[in-house]
Amino acid sequence: MFFIVLLMSFTNLPNKSNSAEINSKTETNSVSKNVSIYNQLDANSFVLPSFDCFNLALDGFHLLKEKGLVQKNILTVIDFSLSSNMKRLWVIDLEKNIVLFQTLVAHGRNTGEEFAKEFSNQAESFKSSIGFYATGEIYDGKHGKSLKLDGLEKGLNDKARERAVVIHGADYVSETFIKQNKRLGRSQGCPAIPVEMNAKIINVIKDKSCLFIYHPSLAQEILSRLSA
Repeated sequence: MFFIVLLMSFTNLPNKSNSAEINSKTETNSVSKNVSIYNQLDANSFVLPSFDCFNLALDGFHLLKEKGLVQKNILTVIDFSLSSNMKRLWVIDLEKNIVLFQTLVAHGRNTGEEFAKEFSNQAESFKSSIGFYATGEIYDGKHGKSLKLDGLEKGLNDKARERAVVIHGADYVSETFIKQNKRLGRSQGCPAIPVEMNAKIINVIKDKSCLFIYHPSLAQEILSRLSA
């Protein structure tokens, strides 16, 4: 009898191939849902972010919402695979399925020239940090109205607050600067935005909305650390 029970217990163990198949189906379903949401987005006369960027951003947003780490249905996406001369920041209202803003955004001075190439979580690195953030509170700093950020991924961006990585306006984030210098200006690591867009964007995304900074070279690491 003992051997029969033992044999039955082994036959009830999870099948690795079945588990992989279930995970694959879950990922496929997630992508299908994200494709549907992406296709229904009202671009509002803007250019949409790439689907790869949006897909990862949406997966992370839902995970963070489930954990209670973000509260608003507002998603800010920054695609640092794009030239700094392009408008590579989007603010999306997921409740109304509409893009609210698309604008220029700077990366850190040691992250790269026109293109972002190197990232860091270290103080004084003057590099940008990728991954998922929760927006914090507004304060008045040396750049005027600014928004604190809390990095949610250990080793990638969790030192954002102590590094004073915040959203703020900067005069070097402008079409004029690009024309004069052939590239956008760079920050000390903050995702700086145009002065004229600063208050508008901060007022919408403040207080526990999701901000995602994307680069395809570290896409898998971003999601794996978030899920840990």
